[in-house]
Amino acid sequence: MACADSKVDLEKIPLVALNMSVRKKLGLYLNPKHTVAADWMALAEAMGFNYLEIKNYEVSKNPTCTVLEDWQARSTDTSVGKLLSMLSELDREDIVEDLRPLINEDVRKYCENLKKKAEPPLQVPEVDSCVPRTPERSGITVDDDPEGVPEMFDAFICYCQSDFAFVHEMIRELEQTDYKLKLCVFDRDVLPGSCVWTITSELIEKRCKRMVVVISDEYLNSDACDFQTKFALSLCPGARSKRLIPVIYKPMTKPFPSILRFLTICDYTRPCTQAWFWTRLAKALSLP
Repeated sequence: MACADSKVDLEKIPLVALNMSVRKKLGLYLNPKHTVAADWMALAEAMGFNYLEIKNYEVSKNPTCTVLEDWQARSTDTSVGKLLSMLSELDREDIVEDLRPLINEDVRKYCENLKKKAEPPLQVPEVDSCVPRTPERSGITVDDDPEGVPEMFDAFICYCQSDFAFVHEMIRELEQTDYKLKLCVFDRDVLPGSCVWTITSELIEKRCKRMVVVISDEYLNSDACDFQTKFALSLCPGARSKRLIPVIYKPMTKPFPSILRFLTICDYTRPCTQAWFWTRLAKALSLP
């Protein structure tokens, strides 16, 4: 186990365990261009990024953070231990030594959260004594049969409330047409009273073949959408299974999320390709 009580194996701790504070401090060490010490460019090269990709990162406000996000998204071989090994190989033991206490603390919190998620939630006898208790992670959607096969979906729709009108259009175009796809829309399909994060993880990982991410300026400010997107990416590093499909349906004023930059986008805002939008999306969601 990566988070065994005796000793934590950093090679098995995913990069997502490192919070933004540690990543920003890494940037303080690596972003400045050094003539002697290895900087973020050397780290990006060690991670496998090519010359053109590294040049594109130069325009980023914090290239170190951007490189870490993209490395985490595109590779299956990312871990805290791997990052520390790379820094040591680049003779940046100064960074490893200075940030080790902060990294250890992040890893400790990550392992604690894993243990909490693995523990069954506490039940209050007075609340559920009148009805049979539903087993954890069954009977969570409207059409679920707690005694039978759980309800399955073609795609989980990741969206924020301000984009719900487009989600309605998606339902009309994909469910109520010849495509006959089955979408998981949280506000419509999930029963109230369950832990949001637990149920969301269950639906994305085990109940839905794909996930459609409705990208907008409001999406960028949504903690729920951020969790859902990163969780789905962790299930398919490098998009090998085409599990996650970003969709843009209206113009944006904010930058497109860098963590999704390597994925093919379904863009509804381009008039020249709008006629093909629903067909392309439906075909992608119909894949086995």
